[in-house]
Amino acid sequence: MSLDESPEPSRVPSSPDDAAASYPRLAADSTPMHQPGALTPLQKWAVRASDSQFNAIAGAIGGFTSGIVTCPLDVIKTKLQAQGAYKLVDSGRHVGHPKMYNGLMGTARVIWRQEGIRGMYRGLGPIVLGYLPTWAVWFTVYNKSKVWMAQYSANTHIINFWSSIIAGASSTIATNPIWVIKTRLMSQSHSPAQDHHFHTMFPKPGNTPTARPTLQAPWHYRSTIDAARKMYTSEGLVSFYSGLTPALLGLTHVAVQFPTYEFLKTTFTGQGMGEAPAHGEKAHWMGILSASILSKILASSATYPHEVIRTRLQTQRRPVAGEQYLQGLGIAGSAPNGASGKDPRKYRGIVMTFQTILREEGWRAFYAGLGTNMMRAVPAATVTMLTYEYVMRQLNGAKADGKAALEGRSEGV
Repeated sequence: MSLDESPEPSRVPSSPDDAAASYPRLAADSTPMHQPGALTPLQKWAVRASDSQFNAIAGAIGGFTSGIVTCPLDVIKTKLQAQGAYKLVDSGRHVGHPKMYNGLMGTARVIWRQEGIRGMYRGLGPIVLGYLPTWAVWFTVYNKSKVWMAQYSANTHIINFWSSIIAGASSTIATNPIWVIKTRLMSQSHSPAQDHHFHTMFPKPGNTPTARPTLQAPWHYRSTIDAARKMYTSEGLVSFYSGLTPALLGLTHVAVQFPTYEFLKTTFTGQGMGEAPAHGEKAHWMGILSASILSKILASSATYPHEVIRTRLQTQRRPVAGEQYLQGLGIAGSAPNGASGKDPRKYRGIVMTFQTILREEGWRAFYAGLGTNMMRAVPAATVTMLTYEYVMRQLNGAKADGKAALEGRSEGV
């Protein structure tokens, strides 16, 4: 049989040129398999992904990382802010004269002695659940708002300011229930002696489907799910939005922090937030670090009092009709002052909360825990922004490399 008559030898071409001419489709299909620049799974995704997806992922990872790193400091700060709102029945201390927590180290020692390492990470679940959507929503809305507002204004500072407000309002409304649960979990105290005392005074109610959950001690929530169930059953849906008004007023915080961060980062590095440096250029991590620290210190110092007011509103329980509510607080008998029909809450609204704190504790109470807050907030902001910028750098780099590989492949075909 001759070579022209046999189909078998034609499958072994005499040269690469003959192979390409005989089987162009096979050659084109097999090229990516042997190219060293073939796309990785990350590059394939990054090429198709939008900037909003990049911002959401980078923001979520940044918030998640900072939440884990700074959780113990968040617990200490929350206890320092909220302790003036509690009435400690056993010790006979009066509201407005708290002595339980004093300073960063003193508060840490009390928490460690009473609750151990678990107490230092109380509320970590809501932090993880909260930071992921909070920063994912914030960075996504912020960058979208900047693009939208750029159509109506050329002033960068105005664009950054109002974009921060819009993004902060969106993330606050979406995640406020998670932060209320986090604040309650962190602010409650737990010790075996106190638990035994309250178990003896107030026995557990019958475990029936219609029985409302009472508090085994002043504010005893065993977990995130348990706290959500007890709050919803005994206080209603509105309890999840306690402190929403001062939280929205606290948007001044992000309105100061992020425009300042953008300005400082641009000044130090020549790049805006989330912008990747040119290919081959080193990242300006010291500039990012400096911008993060300075912007957070400025914003926290200017807007801290609203956090104290918000914490007081979030940490008090809403009234529940009947003796069961009073027993849950460790109070026997009728409501205070014999007025069972009146709202027994100590704080009602921003103005009344401000007046009550000022009258009973003085102006210093509005800055209770400020030092601890700085020690928590500054590292948290630094970790968040460094992680965000790093993830954005990796994603943008993967997108650029993916596009370059695709272009090189199309040119080689």
